Amino acid sequence: MPSSDSQSASSDTPAAPIGGEFPFVVVSNRLPVDRITDDDGNPSFRTSPGGLVTALEPVMREADGAWIGWTGSADDHVDPFENDGIHLIPVALSAEEIELYYEGFSNDTLWPLYHDVIAPPAYHREWWDSYVIVNQRFADRAAAVSAEGGTVWVQDYQLQLVPRMLREQRPDLTIGFFNHIPFPAYGIFSQLPWRRQIIEGLLGADVIGFQRTADAGNFTRAVRRLTGFQTRGTVIDVPVTAEAEVASAKHRIATVRDDKLVRAVVAKAFPISIDAASYEELARRPDIQERARQIREDLGNPAVVMLGVDRLDYTKGIGHRLKAFGELLADGALKVEDVTLVQVASPSRERVRTYQILRDEIELTVGRINGDYSTISHTAISYLHHGYPREEMVALYLAADIMLVTALRDGMNLVAKEYVASRFDNDGVLVLSEFAGASDELRTALRVNPHDIEGLKEAILQAQAMPRSERARRMRAMRKRVQENDVARWSSTFLATLATPSDDLALPRVSSRVTRSEARAEERAEARAVEEAR
Repeated sequence: MPSSDSQSASSDTPAAPIGGEFPFVVVSNRLPVDRITDDDGNPSFRTSPGGLVTALEPVMREADGAWIGWTGSADDHVDPFENDGIHLIPVALSAEEIELYYEGFSNDTLWPLYHDVIAPPAYHREWWDSYVIVNQRFADRAAAVSAEGGTVWVQDYQLQLVPRMLREQRPDLTIGFFNHIPFPAYGIFSQLPWRRQIIEGLLGADVIGFQRTADAGNFTRAVRRLTGFQTRGTVIDVPVTAEAEVASAKHRIATVRDDKLVRAVVAKAFPISIDAASYEELARRPDIQERARQIREDLGNPAVVMLGVDRLDYTKGIGHRLKAFGELLADGALKVEDVTLVQVASPSRERVRTYQILRDEIELTVGRINGDYSTISHTAISYLHHGYPREEMVALYLAADIMLVTALRDGMNLVAKEYVASRFDNDGVLVLSEFAGASDELRTALRVNPHDIEGLKEAILQAQAMPRSERARRMRAMRKRVQENDVARWSSTFLATLATPSDDLALPRVSSRVTRSEARAEERAEARAVEEAR
C-alpha cells in the first residue's frame, strides 16, 4: 500500500530518487487506479476498469514501465508505489488546480470546443495559466523518471503541452501522443486564443494519434495554417533548431528539406477499441445470462428492450434519443406495453454548471414521458443515474434488443463496440450515430443523423421490425471487425509506428503549397463545419 505521508507542497518530486529508471512511461491525467477506503478508514488503491489499462498492461509489464497520473483527489501527496505489478507515479493537484486546469480549461474550454461547440466554450486566462503549470508538472515528472533513450506515451487533451515541454528537457526520448476525443476543423479550432501554443505542444511528439482520419486531417490543416510547416501525407516536417535535439534525437531526424534539418512527425488515425474477448467471455457466463433474463423479467418482459448507455454529457445526444422515443409513443407507432427504454446515464462532472443544467433537462424529459405514457404495470423509460460494474453492463447488453448510440459528436464511443462484442448470439440491432468514430468501422449498424429526429424514429422502427436473419448478418460483420481490431492491436500498431525509423516514413513527396482553389475549398469546408456546429 502506498505511503500516505505528505510530501512538501512546494515540490512534486518523489521522496525516493527514481529518475531515469523506466524505459517505457505512460502519462495520463489519471492513474489507472481508484482510491478506496476500508471500514477502518485505511486507504488503498485498486485497478480501474478500462480499455486503456487493458491495452497497456502487457506492455508495461514487459518493459517494466511506469504510469504517471493524478490520483483523483485534491492535495493527495502520495509516494510512487506499485499496484498489480505496475509502477505508479502520482502527480498531486491542488483543489484550485482541479477547478482551473481540469474542470475549467480541460472540460469547459477544450471539451466543448473539440466537440464542435455543441455547448459554448469559455475562455479564461487564469484557466490557461493553470493548464500550463499543470502540464509542466507532468512533463517534469516524466523527464525525471524516463530512462535514457526511453519511450513516453502521453494520453489525451488534458496534456497537450506535455510533448514539447518534455522534448525540451529530454530530446533523447521517443514521444507519442494520443488524442481520445475529436479534433475540430480549423474554423472551430481557430477560436481558441492559445491555438498556436497547443499545436506547438503537440508537435513535440514523434507520433500524434487520432480516432478518425478526419481528425488527423483537421490537425494537419491547423499545422499548415498556423506554422506553415510542410506536410507529406501523414508526415509533418518540423524544423529542428535546438543543438541538444540534433545531437540526442535518433530515428526521427529526417533529412535536409529546403536547407532545413527537420524532424518527421506522424499524425494519423489509430482507432481505439476494447478488449473484445473479455466482453464475450463475460457474456457467455451462465450467471450473467441469468441476470440478463432477470432484467427483462423485472422490466415486465416487454417484446422489445431498447438501451442507451452514456456518461451524462451534452455530446451524447440523450435528449435527441428521448425526443424520438417520446414522439413514437405519442404517434402510437410504439406502445408502452410492448417497448421499454432503459437509459443508463452515469454521473459526469457534476460540479460543472453546464452538466447540472443538462441533468435537470434530461430528468425533466424522462419524468414527462413517463407521466404521459407509463401505466401501473409498464414504465416507458427506466432511467438510471448510476455507474455499474462491467458484469452488470454485459447483462444489460444481452438483455437489450436494440442499442441506441446517438452521440452528436464522439471520438469513438466504445459502448457501441462493447454491445457488439457481448452479442455472441449474433442478435441485437445497433443504431449508431454517424458522428461517432465507431461508425467508420461498424458499417453494418443502422447509422443515423441524431439531429434528424424523423430519421432517428424511422431507424428505431426499422430496428424493431428487422428480421432475425438480417440482424444476424449485420451483427456478424460488426463482431468480426471488433474482434480483429481490438485494443491490443490498437496499442501495438501505435507503438510500432512510434518505433519506425524516419527513413521508413518517407512517403511520396506531396507539395504543401496549397493552390488558391484548394485554399478556398478548404475554407468553405471549414465554414460548413462551423455552421453545422451551430
